[in-house]
Amino acid sequence: MPGKNNKAGDKLKKKGRTPYKKGDGMSALLFLSPTLVVFSTFILFPVIFSFYLSFQKWNMFSSETTFVGLDNYIRMFQSEEFWQVLKNTAIYTFGTIPLNMGFSLMVAYALNKKVIGKKFLRTAFFAPVIISPVAAAVIWRWLYDPNFGLINWFIGLFGISPINWLNDPTAAMFALIIMGVWKTFGYNMVLFSAGLQGIPETYYEAALIDGAGKWTRFWKITIPLLSPTTFFIMVMSMIGSFQVFDIVYVLTSGGPLGSTKVLVFYVYEHAFKFFEMGYASAVSYVLFAILFIFTMLQMKYMKSKVLGN
Repeated sequence: MPGKNNKAGDKLKKKGRTPYKKGDGMSALLFLSPTLVVFSTFILFPVIFSFYLSFQKWNMFSSETTFVGLDNYIRMFQSEEFWQVLKNTAIYTFGTIPLNMGFSLMVAYALNKKVIGKKFLRTAFFAPVIISPVAAAVIWRWLYDPNFGLINWFIGLFGISPINWLNDPTAAMFALIIMGVWKTFGYNMVLFSAGLQGIPETYYEAALIDGAGKWTRFWKITIPLLSPTTFFIMVMSMIGSFQVFDIVYVLTSGGPLGSTKVLVFYVYEHAFKFFEMGYASAVSYVLFAILFIFTMLQMKYMKSKVLGN
């Protein structure tokens, strides 16, 4: 038996692998234990407990919970406010993503050329990403001020009347979209820049020899080869837009008249204002289901179109 073990160990060494020793599993578990504890405490337990709460009625001030079955979900789907909130979230999402991706691609493409001050410009465009969302929202709240804001002063130069950005139901959502694009497009610009730098120059040189112009090279080479990067940005932007909360909380608090109330703010309101933890948990799982379905559809599209091409 010892001879057989030695032979097995010799074979593993020849293949470049280390033979398994007793205690290796325990050592690995000990090294992983801090991460497992943090993951279980702050991610796994809240996920399981919130799923349990979605079928309960609990106000946080009582240790007792009441099982209500699917009542929280039924109430949610019968609520006109929920559908309005979902509509607001969709408007913000599909208003932010095209503008965000379009601007970030344009800036990344421009900075991928030989430009004076390229590093400074990239840093300046990326700066909003690292600024605290709350601090950024406070700054934009001042910019949107109807009496002293710089935005109204600027549009006044063109003879446009001042706009009450944050107190007008139509303008408030547009104001959120503008700030959302400003806050996140620098991150997408960096991703697009990385994707552009990964495209071999030989493709452009070959197309140039064949007589292809700038637009032809852009649409026939750049856009197709950026498809994986574009897909990743689209998925992450979708998730981030559906989870927007901080700028809504600081800028409008869901107003005016609920015109900017989005799903995560709706969850926050019912959980910590009305203390309906069960209902808030049910809405959270519906939000998860929406994001999961969108992500799966986008991944299916990527496999059939992007990777297929």
